[in-house]
Amino acid sequence: MSLFFEGAEKKLEVVVSETGPNLRHLGMDFWQALVASADADILSQVSNDYLDSYILSESSLFVWDNKLVMLTCGGTRLVDALLHFIQCIGVDVISFVSFQRKNEFIAALQPSTFAEDIALIRQHITGKAYRIGHLDSHHHYLFHSPKPYPKAQKEITCELLMYHISGDIADYLRSEAQEAAVIRQKLQLSTLFADFILDDHLFSPFGYSVNGIKDDKYFTIHISPQEQSAYVSIETNLDLAHYRVPVFANLLARLKPSSWDIIGFNLAHEEKEFHAHLCLGSCSITTSLGYNIHFSHYQQSCKEVLIPEFM
Repeated sequence: MSLFFEGAEKKLEVVVSETGPNLRHLGMDFWQALVASADADILSQVSNDYLDSYILSESSLFVWDNKLVMLTCGGTRLVDALLHFIQCIGVDVISFVSFQRKNEFIAALQPSTFAEDIALIRQHITGKAYRIGHLDSHHHYLFHSPKPYPKAQKEITCELLMYHISGDIADYLRSEAQEAAVIRQKLQLSTLFADFILDDHLFSPFGYSVNGIKDDKYFTIHISPQEQSAYVSIETNLDLAHYRVPVFANLLARLKPSSWDIIGFNLAHEEKEFHAHLCLGSCSITTSLGYNIHFSHYQQSCKEVLIPEFM
């Protein structure tokens, strides 16, 4: 398939203080307006006693009483969602902000750069910015606010980002006749995430998103299967180092990417059950808040056969 879609995501995390509002009480109108400010729409919602989960037209939104995590892809302006939040709620009740962007396949199609985004954020919140990864390869930009935030040292998040998936599941994801239930089965989501409430959406002509929640834990998977720019992201706040099944190793074996990144926040990751691979580079950084970030970039060990594309 030659249709291009920018799967690389931007990510926003905001934590409010005890003097701020209960975010889950702000109502659907508030969240619809916030999502719309980033040029996206809410497609569906599921909830439990701990958090609300939203599937968006571009990725996902998760809302706890005092925290939100929002991911958007495509040509969205996620920074505008943060500016909208600040305008509505105020900056004084914000305890912590982080903003993250991965380098895009075609950066020229984006409405802004990371530097332009953080210039807007710094009009309201000062903070530090980093780049992890080689500038001429897969890399990620991160910004975080400067306020002391003790819980930052205890919060766990892990991201797996896959590039150029292949094999039977990739072929099915690019086929004309797809079903969300079949994708769930092929990815074995009920085994990997037992007892999670699942909410998923199959896009047209292709593309798949799923959110899962259980107590205060979440996972989200987004698949843009286009052959020339195939991209899959998985993110969760599960402690995968002590989880009952090797989630990342299972998904890598099923989706067979040519390369992938893992970013762990306060979480070391195991590689022993990965299929044959090379680690091309890695780095770790501990932020001024005590938040440890580990990044690694991998490549499958077998050679990939490339096919020239006529322009």
